[in-house]
Amino acid sequence: MTDIYKLSRLLVHCVLYSAFWACIAGCGSDERKYKVIPGNDDLKSGTIHISADESFKPIIDSQIKVFMSQYPDATIIPHYKAEADCLRDLLNDSIRMVIVTRGLSEEEVKTLKDTLGFAPSWGKMASDAISVIVNNKQKDSLFSMGDIRSLMNGTSGYKLKPVMDGNAATSTVRFMLDSVLKGQPLSAEVSAARTSEQVINYVSNNESAIGFIGVSWIGNPEDKDQLAFLTKIKVASIEARNERDKYIKPYQANIATKRYPMVRGLYYIVKENYSGLGRGFSNFLNGEKGQLIFRRAYLVPTKMDFSIREAHIKEE
Repeated sequence: MTDIYKLSRLLVHCVLYSAFWACIAGCGSDERKYKVIPGNDDLKSGTIHISADESFKPIIDSQIKVFMSQYPDATIIPHYKAEADCLRDLLNDSIRMVIVTRGLSEEEVKTLKDTLGFAPSWGKMASDAISVIVNNKQKDSLFSMGDIRSLMNGTSGYKLKPVMDGNAATSTVRFMLDSVLKGQPLSAEVSAARTSEQVINYVSNNESAIGFIGVSWIGNPEDKDQLAFLTKIKVASIEARNERDKYIKPYQANIATKRYPMVRGLYYIVKENYSGLGRGFSNFLNGEKGQLIFRRAYLVPTKMDFSIREAHIKEE
């Protein structure tokens, strides 16, 4: 399989990921202190680099495009990585902001404050879901969370090969380990592609594959690339939370009400102690335009009201 790797290496990465913050804390007394050096930027102008979870590349690209069109003197350069690598970049002098699927604990804030000299600001911007995709020729497209769990731990009766995004400690891998397997190890049969797009391509070319990607890769009906993706694969339906034998897709209403069982947050962490471009971009993401862009991309915005109207839709 081109660019597909066994996830046995990921277990090592995930151990390192868990130990990362302990390592930072242990270095707190080290003579080296990481500082953020203010540049020639303000809330609406300048150039900064940010690190973002690769699972959200389509939506973050859209946000940056609109932000930079609104503020032509601003340049935001994104670096898409596995979530653990984004968090490591909190100690990278050149990275001003990270976008990941979790916030910071009180202990992490305390450690970073000691390390950086100030506490980063962070918050939730939207809710996302992990979508399950299968080949267009695959007859099985209804799954319970028990089915997903058995596919992840290798006890499934389905002859399906799971593929996830990323060959490092990604947010999708962390979600499966923490929220689905709850301490059980991943099966050696679970594989990983380098990117979410490669997961889509692999599933489209392999009838026996089942993929796991962020909903922002397939949810925007105005995105031509995503519409093209949907001609190659189909989105599976998952048994609704607390509703036996009711199978649903990761539609916005199902994410907002958490009826869809694999929902996660999207967070920003800004590493600035002044009014720089990182703060300007986070303000935009939390403002009306940024929240509308999240909504258009099928995520559920956190900072604006999301009204749900009663309707009858047949979900297959």
